[in-house]
Amino acid sequence: MTAGAEGWGMAELAALLADSTRASICVALLDGRAWTAGELARRAGVAPSTASDHLTRLVRGGLLVEERQGRHRYLRLAGPSVAQLIEDLAGHAPVAPPPTGSLRAATATAALAYARTCYDHLAGRLGVLMYDALLAGGRLDRSSGLTLTPDGWAWVAGLGVPVDVLRTARRPVVRDCLDWTERRPHLAGALGAALCRRFTDLGWISQGVGRAIRLTPSGRVALAETLDVPDDTLAPAPFPALTSGRA
Repeated sequence: MTAGAEGWGMAELAALLADSTRASICVALLDGRAWTAGELARRAGVAPSTASDHLTRLVRGGLLVEERQGRHRYLRLAGPSVAQLIEDLAGHAPVAPPPTGSLRAATATAALAYARTCYDHLAGRLGVLMYDALLAGGRLDRSSGLTLTPDGWAWVAGLGVPVDVLRTARRPVVRDCLDWTERRPHLAGALGAALCRRFTDLGWISQGVGRAIRLTPSGRVALAETLDVPDDTLAPAPFPALTSGRA
């Protein structure tokens, strides 16, 4: 492939995500679920016919895949690599202004910033804290690229995560993913996904509203113990003050 052809492909991809409606659709799908076209239209605040045109472009561009069941059209991100791309781009985007005047909006924003899913792994402040704790505890090492250490493999097995499945996964076992709210890495890859599932199975985390993840009281104690961090470091940040929106 020539440099010109590569440049053309990058330009086409950039054009797909340059539209705010298509970008909003991709961000919504970071929760890892399949959404109907109607749900995505409402989320993006556009008419169903307008959303349909955008969705068709995203499918043709390889960012989304669709499944049809009866008269419903379900769409999801094309895979973990696309989710990583969307999250990385969001991490480099300008910081959004704080919510103004709405308690509901401020609550939702704070919940997403604290803990959420990034496709199939933990993100937000909780995801970054876990990543940092695994590095500090010698379970992850990034001296020559991010790797899971022997102590890390033992820790994972102790949690009840199927190690053999991880070792044979088609995707990297560990990789870092730039967190768009914390602007630092959280843990992605096959291990990031496996830990998110395992913590859910153990009752340590539960699904909140949308992409938001809730750390349960028992989960906070257990996660602090297994990560060897003080319990209070896992507490949500103080609730942000509302602003009136006036200068």
